[in-house]
Amino acid sequence: MKASRQLKEAIKRAFWFALCCLAAMAVRAEDSVSLKLIKTIPMPDVKGRFDHFAMDVKGQRLFVAALGNNTVELFDLKAGKRLRSIVGCNKPQGLLYLPKGNLLFVANGGDGRLRIYDCSSFNPLVTIGALDDADNLRYDAKLDRVYVGYGDGALGVVNPVTGVLTGSIKLLGHPESFQLEGDGNRIFANVPGAGHVAVIDRHTRTVLEAWLLPDAHANFPMALDERDHRLFVGCRNPARLVVLDTTTGKRVNDLAISGDTDDLFYDAQRKRIYVSGGEGFVDVIEQRDVDNYKLLERTSTAPGARTSFFSPELEQFYLAVPRRGEQPAEIRVYDIGK
Repeated sequence: MKASRQLKEAIKRAFWFALCCLAAMAVRAEDSVSLKLIKTIPMPDVKGRFDHFAMDVKGQRLFVAALGNNTVELFDLKAGKRLRSIVGCNKPQGLLYLPKGNLLFVANGGDGRLRIYDCSSFNPLVTIGALDDADNLRYDAKLDRVYVGYGDGALGVVNPVTGVLTGSIKLLGHPESFQLEGDGNRIFANVPGAGHVAVIDRHTRTVLEAWLLPDAHANFPMALDERDHRLFVGCRNPARLVVLDTTTGKRVNDLAISGDTDDLFYDAQRKRIYVSGGEGFVDVIEQRDVDNYKLLERTSTAPGARTSFFSPELEQFYLAVPRRGEQPAEIRVYDIGK
């Protein structure tokens, strides 16, 4: 009888020990989540696909190019609500916010117009163009210039003070995402039509070399780890992340990612790469060292949700979800895990 009671007590202790272990494992799993959905901002009247984002960090305002709706949508992130729609756009693609002057640049792929708005009144101040299929925008803080990708192959150079197109850099195809070195003089530009990454000297406005991607096609998004001399290129066919050494142009690694990617970002603080894909996932990739990478997590999102934005200052990740079937259009806001 005593042996039976002892056996029962032993089983009970083992059960509670196992339960505690499972609880501890659950806590550790929860702590390891890289993206935590904290807010959803609906856009019930917005139709069609989205393109690129811009951010006013100080004002915590998010701008989203609603390409299919011919509007730019403005959100108050602190209040978690949509503030307004900027109408009169024609397939807006690239966006750029400049705190100096409180200006918003909108590249319209439909009519090829680059418009500069005053972000107090949201009246257009300057219209530049036509720049056929005006697309991605980047700001060069060192030279105080704005670059816009457009046409069958060019980067336009714009003076942000005067709003004048001062020149262009010829490429062998329409440029998609491009990144600027902060300390160096180079621009790296994805040119999927030519199957390469163009390396540009922004002082001489000439192409220095082209890094071929022979077995990775449709190279659209891009991010730069300048400190470690690594360039991250997102390809759609096949769906791969290609890692290039920016000192040599050589490939040092590549790995599978979710399909139909259109945006990717490098988180230097956490050594992670965030990749959003229209297949319906956000991939979080861990940079173990400069040559070794591993898929850390794959977060389920929604079909067609391939455009996104990462704010290292606010430590948040934003995803645009288009309206499809029962799924309404919305912006999903994620906290970045530790």
